[in-house]
Amino acid sequence: MRPIVEFCQTNLASGTQRVKEELEKDSNIDVVEYDCLGYCVDCASYPYALVNGKLVAGKSTKDLLNKIRAEIERQEEEMLS
Repeated sequence: MRPIVEFCQTNLASGTQRVKEELEKDSNIDVVEYDCLGYCVDCASYPYALVNGKLVAGKSTKDLLNKIRAEIERQEEEMLS
């Protein structure tokens, strides 16, 4: 099963658009954009996304991208064990 990474449009406008575009280059990841994910306090505070439903946040967009990739890897390893 391919991982699903979900983004909020408001957070995309705050800078995570680049993270979304980078992840879309990977055909093994499903990237989805929604009007709102319901994490408004988080959305106003820092870059974030949901990875298979789990909130992943970063201090910067680069940090977020690294954390998303690490979370995908962690979840894949967990599924294998």
